[in-house]
Amino acid sequence: MFNKITIIGCGLIGSSLLRAIDKKKLSKEVSIYDKSKEASIFIKNNFSAKVFNDISESVKESDLVIISSPLSSYKEILLSIKSNLKKDVILTDTGSAKKEINKIISNLNLENVHWISSHPIAGTEFSGPESGFSELFENRWCILSTENQNNTKEINKLKSFWETIGSKVKLMTFEDHDHVLSITSHLPHAVAYSIVRTVINDDDKFKNEIIQYSASGLRDFTRIAASDPIMWRDIFIDNSENILKVLNSFSENLEEIKKAIQSKSGEKLNNIFSSTRKLRKEIIKAGQETDKPNFGRK
Repeated sequence: MFNKITIIGCGLIGSSLLRAIDKKKLSKEVSIYDKSKEASIFIKNNFSAKVFNDISESVKESDLVIISSPLSSYKEILLSIKSNLKKDVILTDTGSAKKEINKIISNLNLENVHWISSHPIAGTEFSGPESGFSELFENRWCILSTENQNNTKEINKLKSFWETIGSKVKLMTFEDHDHVLSITSHLPHAVAYSIVRTVINDDDKFKNEIIQYSASGLRDFTRIAASDPIMWRDIFIDNSENILKVLNSFSENLEEIKKAIQSKSGEKLNNIFSSTRKLRKEIIKAGQETDKPNFGRK
């Protein structure tokens, strides 16, 4: 599919891409750059990809360059590689917020570069190259965004790349992407961080009991809250406008529940709790979850 692919950043997502590319034989050559010496050593010891110490050298002659690093590092990365990007290269990424990053790329005025952002909606609470696996993207959505809808050839090629490693692909504007993800991903993470902070701030007297008797609700929130803190710090900053809007809405809904509890209104609480059940059924119907006991998780 490609003669050369460069992956910049080899954490969970980047190393999973490396594994998937290797498994599906999607490129004759793969180059890797990661600023972490530990990550670079791990890749050298476990993969045939060429690991570079110089980021600008890593992208030379690449047909596809994938930035898979924290959002706050993008500007520095782009400034370092822009002079060595091949003519008509496809430049993409794996970040969870798009609008601000697109502004940075637009301001750089990259010539003969096809910027098409990617967001594979896949991941785990683990990080680092040792946590990656080639099946991470299977049956997961990947959202593509670009301002140049006329790049049909390059869009289709990138779409085919993601589909080949198992993803379902959707094309979306940068603005729509950030709005939707603020609701489906960013809000749940904000809530999870808040809940876990509430738990750990509780009286230490009950710490062991809280851990021992954690039901699936708290357990699953701790999984979300264990995600990479640097990655999520950057997401909350870059998509702050959308996240603040949904957090305000969340606060209003929480206040409504508090008032119903204070007034001991069983009818009001029943109406609130009943109104939310339909969405769960729709998510299962859409294939984004299973209705098996414990959600089919082992």
